[in-house]
Amino acid sequence: MNIIRDCLDALLHPSARYDVLTRARHRAFIAPRLLGSLAALAAFPVFLATRGAPTAIEVAAFAWLIAPILLSWFLSRTGRYEGAYALSSLALAGLVMTVAANTGGIESFAAIWLVVIPLEAALSASRRVVTFASVLALACAGLLILLGQFDMLPTPDSSTLLRGICMAFGVASGTLYAAGLAFSAESLARTSVSLLSVEEDRYRLLARNMSDVISRHSRNGAVQFISPAAETMLGAPVARLVGHGLFDRVHVADRPAYLTALSDAARGDEERSVEFRVRRDTPRGGERLANNSVDFIWVEMRCRPLGQGSVTTASSEAEVVAVMRDVTDRKVQEQALDLARTAAEQADASKSRFLATMSHELRTPLNAIIGFSEMIVQEDALMLDAARRKEYAQLINDSGQHLLSVVNGILDMSKMESGSFEISPEPFTPRAALLNCCNLLALKARENGIELVTRAPQDLPDMTGDPRAFKQILLNLVSNAIKFTERGGTVTVSAAVEGSRLVLRVSDTGVGIATDDLARVGSPFFQAGKTYQRRHEGTGLGLSIVKSLVGLHAGEMSVQSKLGEGTTVAVALPLAFTPPAQPSSNIATLTPGLRSGQPDQPSQVKKSA
Repeated sequence: MNIIRDCLDALLHPSARYDVLTRARHRAFIAPRLLGSLAALAAFPVFLATRGAPTAIEVAAFAWLIAPILLSWFLSRTGRYEGAYALSSLALAGLVMTVAANTGGIESFAAIWLVVIPLEAALSASRRVVTFASVLALACAGLLILLGQFDMLPTPDSSTLLRGICMAFGVASGTLYAAGLAFSAESLARTSVSLLSVEEDRYRLLARNMSDVISRHSRNGAVQFISPAAETMLGAPVARLVGHGLFDRVHVADRPAYLTALSDAARGDEERSVEFRVRRDTPRGGERLANNSVDFIWVEMRCRPLGQGSVTTASSEAEVVAVMRDVTDRKVQEQALDLARTAAEQADASKSRFLATMSHELRTPLNAIIGFSEMIVQEDALMLDAARRKEYAQLINDSGQHLLSVVNGILDMSKMESGSFEISPEPFTPRAALLNCCNLLALKARENGIELVTRAPQDLPDMTGDPRAFKQILLNLVSNAIKFTERGGTVTVSAAVEGSRLVLRVSDTGVGIATDDLARVGSPFFQAGKTYQRRHEGTGLGLSIVKSLVGLHAGEMSVQSKLGEGTTVAVALPLAFTPPAQPSSNIATLTPGLRSGQPDQPSQVKKSA
């Protein structure tokens, strides 16, 4: 059998060798015709030996038995399956007409074979071929009837017994041929069902083992089918995703995009792509979510309308087939890239601010040092007296002290950002430290015409922390407040215990900070507002150092201000501080509008430092 099958496959047209069903149909057409023709050729010499010279009808019958070889050759060369069956119907109709016309017309034993013509054409699985064969058989029957009515057919000269035998032969042969066609039809049907089952198993296996989710949707987004991979992706059974179950899981903000993509794909013939978030029952790590929180994953969906060969019809609603893929990892990477890009932009901006600030803060005192020192060197030519030399020396000293403070600030900030700034917690009295810092800055406040008010209760408890850092926090905050307060203004320094924390508040009636600048307060080298950006010297590191020192003490810093009405900076430090393994800092920016003297108003918007 395998040898015969291989020989038949060698005769097939190349277009039929790669499709199992087409190959089976071509084999079913060629095999019986070749076998029948070969049997006829083998029986022809025996027929001649027993009957002698054949009649014209017998020659036509044998010629028809050899004709299938030509039909098989036509199909193997062209691959035109329907055309081969149409030619076979013509050949069979021609044989039946020839035999019937010479053996009694419509009453001939061969007329019964006209019924076989449409049956044979049915194997083509083509309505056009079946229609053609049916019309051809009816036309042949009608022609035989007409010829018999007008006595245009020869009357066969045979006995009743012989005619009965011929009729029986015709019926038996036609029945056997029809049975063979029925068996061929059943074999082809069984082959089709088997191939369909194999194809379904293959696609089912692919859909079950693919990591991507395959789904079929109606135009309104309802799921008609979804592959089992959805259970792995969404952590929910397929039965809960059919219908509008998947839509209910789509993030509310992404539902319009989801429905729009499906609707556009259903209306047109182009592929649509959309990314949206879908709720997942089980977290990606497999652990249960705490506090009944919701876990969403990012999904990329590519959808397109079902083709003409799908189960949909012209009158049914358009459907869409979609392939969904989990792209959460890619989204996380994109977000990480965005954060890295933002960090790089901030670093570049910090560098620019650093260069702009340092170019002013370093060159100004250096110019003073160089200029006044040159004047002292040329004191003989300039005839400087002792008072003038002392004044110049004091200016040089002040400029040097300013340079030293700038360098110290930069070094401290660098140590804090690199994590090498060490604090030494120890018990100390915060009230004494607060009064000491205010006394140090009292002279500067009087020189600027500013009233410095200190409110430190007598019963402030001792606290554990770095006293040096505590003093630096106070000195930076109070000096900043004095710097940005106009003459006649007031700076208020207060301390109070709130729960387990000591809260320091430094309020002023100075120029204030604009709303847009509040979010950037505490950034290194940032100086807020064009109104006072260059009216006061400084590097913009004061609040940055304060923020870092507060973070090293596991505290919080909040800034509240309104332009032209003053600023309030609140620092909350734990009374009993123990250094954490990884220190962190937090800064909270309060909403603008809290005036100096109203430190207890609520409404805070906290930001991670």
